[in-house]
Amino acid sequence: MNLDGKVALITGGSSGIGKSIATSLSSKGARVFCAQRKPSEHEDILENLTDKDAPKRIIDKLISKTGQLDILINNAGMMKEGKICEITLAEWEEHIELNLTAPFLMIKSSIDYLKISSGSIVNIGSIEGLGSNPGHPAYGASKAGLHGLTRAIAVDYGEYGVRCNAIAPGWINTPLNNDYIKSFGDERAFKQKLEKIHPVGRTGTPEEVANLVSWLASEEASFVTGQVWTIDGGRMAKLSLP
Repeated sequence: MNLDGKVALITGGSSGIGKSIATSLSSKGARVFCAQRKPSEHEDILENLTDKDAPKRIIDKLISKTGQLDILINNAGMMKEGKICEITLAEWEEHIELNLTAPFLMIKSSIDYLKISSGSIVNIGSIEGLGSNPGHPAYGASKAGLHGLTRAIAVDYGEYGVRCNAIAPGWINTPLNNDYIKSFGDERAFKQKLEKIHPVGRTGTPEEVANLVSWLASEEASFVTGQVWTIDGGRMAKLSLP
């Protein structure tokens, strides 16, 4: 998975899964740029991705510095809990703007450059785009939409050598998820419950997601496109007991 000479752009690359993806791509030789509001450990283009003009500014700044784009990772996202009668229209729109519209605009702004490089796009979806946890209608809908967008881009731009895949992570040990566990009080008991719903007996790490992203972005996956790759320790494959 040698990425020497490649330019990669990651949204939300300052923490969690995005940070691990940035580190992985950089370790394999890519020049890595991260686009988000907070600084990362790589070259940054600081923007608010809910601003609909931000994606074009990001790509313009990137191209002015590098003249090329080979890898686009749409990772930035958000999740707020609440059943359909509890979430507001503003909260619904927040999810759609960041989780779906921002990737759409990032791809739209970069596709001409990705056609030149026969580049690779990886969208970070979720197993909640395939199933649903309670109280997550906006998040699940936005991620399901991102999976659909992934397939559409693969179909429309495959003739130019552009590949587009999505990854659907399950429970990953990010700071956000760890804070969620702590909110339940008995952290140990909650972790034990989590482990039991995973056939592998544990939750995942950001580095494991990053390994899959790096492979999909590389020439080793040159015949892979239009797919949603589940990485969840077998959780979605396991039926619950009656």
